[in-house]
Amino acid sequence: MGWDVAKGEFVLPPLPFAPNALEPHLDGETITIHHTKHHQAYVTGLNKALKSLASIRDQQAEPWQIKYYSRELAFNGAGHANHSLLWQTLAPEGKGGGGQPTGPLADAITKDFGSFEKFVGHFKEAARQVEGSGWGWLVHHRVSGKLMVMQGEKQQDMIGWSATPILGVDVWEHAYYLKYRSDRAAYINAFMNVINWPRVGELFEGVKGK
Repeated sequence: MGWDVAKGEFVLPPLPFAPNALEPHLDGETITIHHTKHHQAYVTGLNKALKSLASIRDQQAEPWQIKYYSRELAFNGAGHANHSLLWQTLAPEGKGGGGQPTGPLADAITKDFGSFEKFVGHFKEAARQVEGSGWGWLVHHRVSGKLMVMQGEKQQDMIGWSATPILGVDVWEHAYYLKYRSDRAAYINAFMNVINWPRVGELFEGVKGK
């Protein structure tokens, strides 16, 4: 998540790849703006909310602001978490990105969706149909133990759904508009070529027993 112990605040985690490494599928300009502007804004907003709530507790700010900064904390905290997960589950095509999952994750996808191809169709269409800004998610549902595809509105997290995300596609327009304009479906198709399935598999292994 990126935490600076000395400063006592969240920081923007570095990308695990060069901004242009996902081309031609995801362009370097969009990745740079997405990371250094949009993701950074969530980090900044999260730190501001935490500090503002601390000031309220110390009676240095008005208590009526709790509602506002609690909402800011939830929105920006979820945005930071979602993007931190996003970057680690992407990789250049042929260098960890693209292809299909293997091992326990592949077995679970076949078990819960019927086949990898059926999962892909479900995942892409769910992401395409997100109303407005949001995310398409592959999650591990903690109660049922199953993998599920879910839609998230804006930066909504999955905590209330008893679900742990292991893969997400950001379908806010800032994630694709420079290259794909309003063609969200084309962007999602391109996104599938840079999914870091080995990393998603590691995340699945880490949560499936919890």
